[in-house]
Amino acid sequence: MRERDRYLKIVEWSEEDRCYMGSVPGWIGQCCHGDDEAEVYRELCAIVDEWIEIYKGDQRPLPPATSKNYSGKFVLRTGPDLHQMLAIRSLSEGKSLNAFVVKKLKKAVSSR
Repeated sequence: MRERDRYLKIVEWSEEDRCYMGSVPGWIGQCCHGDDEAEVYRELCAIVDEWIEIYKGDQRPLPPATSKNYSGKFVLRTGPDLHQMLAIRSLSEGKSLNAFVVKKLKKAVSSR
């Protein structure tokens, strides 16, 4: 495994810029762009490799890895009032709290 594989690399279409944009969440913001998605990804990989070499040359620790497997579970602390409101809304829609929240989260991330 190459060291750059430890980092999540995202290439996404920017409607505003009318091109693909590459970034590494939590480490390197939007740092490359272009019309060809695969070429932007290759450029992004090269940028990550360069940053890794810079960190090593400066004897700085690399940021924590961001590319990992996810279990599908996480703990969310909402506070009692929001917990109650979510539970009531989920009941009123005939869904479990989990199904209701998952539906809302999917909608929130897909509307980007």
